[in-house]
Amino acid sequence: MKRTLSLTGLLIVILIIGSCRNQSGTNPNITSQELMSAVEYFASDKLSGRLAGSEEYNEAARYVAREFKKYGLSNAGFEDYFQWFTLEYNEIRDASFSITTSDSTRSYQLGKDYICRGFSGSGKVEAPVVFCGYGLSRPEMGYDDFAGVDVEGKIVMEFKSDPRWRLDGKRPGYRSLRKKVDAARDHGALAIMYVSQPNDNNPQKPIGSVMHGRGKQSEDFPQIHVSLEVAKRLFQDSRHTLKELQTAIDKEHKPYSVELPGKAKIMVDALYEPKKPSMNVVGLIEGDSLRNEYLIVGAHLDHVGEQAGEVIFPGANDNASGVATLMEVAEAMAMKEAQPARSVLFVAFSAEEQGLNGARYFVDHIPVDKDKVVAMMNFDCVAHGDSIVVGGGRSFPELYGIAKDQDKAGKQMIIDRTWGGGGADATPFFEQGIPTLYFATKNSYDYLHQPGDKPQTLNAPLHQYLTEIGYKTAMEIAAGRYTRPEKDN
Repeated sequence: MKRTLSLTGLLIVILIIGSCRNQSGTNPNITSQELMSAVEYFASDKLSGRLAGSEEYNEAARYVAREFKKYGLSNAGFEDYFQWFTLEYNEIRDASFSITTSDSTRSYQLGKDYICRGFSGSGKVEAPVVFCGYGLSRPEMGYDDFAGVDVEGKIVMEFKSDPRWRLDGKRPGYRSLRKKVDAARDHGALAIMYVSQPNDNNPQKPIGSVMHGRGKQSEDFPQIHVSLEVAKRLFQDSRHTLKELQTAIDKEHKPYSVELPGKAKIMVDALYEPKKPSMNVVGLIEGDSLRNEYLIVGAHLDHVGEQAGEVIFPGANDNASGVATLMEVAEAMAMKEAQPARSVLFVAFSAEEQGLNGARYFVDHIPVDKDKVVAMMNFDCVAHGDSIVVGGGRSFPELYGIAKDQDKAGKQMIIDRTWGGGGADATPFFEQGIPTLYFATKNSYDYLHQPGDKPQTLNAPLHQYLTEIGYKTAMEIAAGRYTRPEKDN
């Protein structure tokens, strides 16, 4: 005989189910669907890789501002939620590249065989190629990749990275591609062809990047990053190989620069603007009993843009995922009936990819008392991989412990590896003495700065869980359950 539940019994069942759901640790306001929807928007072709200073970045910023307003966040004193500043801007409008060797001339594909550096200058160069090691001219240290070779009127091929070894205890590298350009120009070169180090365990593919270092922009000096396969073709009629030359340089700590057979033709058309406006997006949830103390939750909104209308770098993991998490945490916190004890600033930073520019500007022009900021949480590359990494634990073990405690009560996906404070946009805050946590995912960089960084490569359940842990950690800090350490006298 079938039995039917009474209305009272049905309500009890519903309440039990609801209780079980709450005990599972999930937050009903944080959903994988909303996270993925935001990622898909930010990583869409419409936004063309969100290059800081571009109209597409500005459109993404307007979207975040609209969401902040919809959640009920105040603008923290910034009109339209925007904190404006200026930055360098370089747009790659067109490019082509070919190589002529003894057997043929071959043209190569942008985005597959080569990528322009984000701050490449403009120009058309057809010339012989000279391999110049790491592209360093440090005669004061007894090392000069340009000694003994003639690069006047030629194209230089060099390793993009600096050497890992030291000379007399000092690193000879420049840590800046602009300084590499200066060294090549000073010796008469007309362009640079960067290449990754073939002896690495996993040599880097050509990537989009606007990290170029400080210094004057060389507006008439083309720079591209070519694949190892392309570089190998330039060596095909040489008695050397790129691997052998790297081995010799790294072993003996001295240059092995050589002229290569054949020649290359490089054309880049770039639009450079030394001061282009861009903006951080800032929203505020005002606290209650500790409203004059602040937690900052941040993620960078920019990526590395597109090139020549042919290649888009979507930046789904880097860092559409982090901004999606930022917005979900803001929305979930805003929907709570009770205000948090502390005030919480939510910031989508611009120009992280150039060198943390937006975060640095924010810290230097922070709209609240810097000494009243108890912590900063940063989300960057939080959706591709297999587990969670949280940086800052060595510098701030108590703060780190709050995040670990939230995970212990859940799926236990935070690995034990951590590091000292800072990292990415958390760095400027750490440098100012503000405690930081940096959330990322392990094995997160398979598609870093490549056209393949698309939403379908993401781990949606991991992204949702990390966002829930981030939300719970933020709630604990905002509730006053963490005290910023006193400054050393």
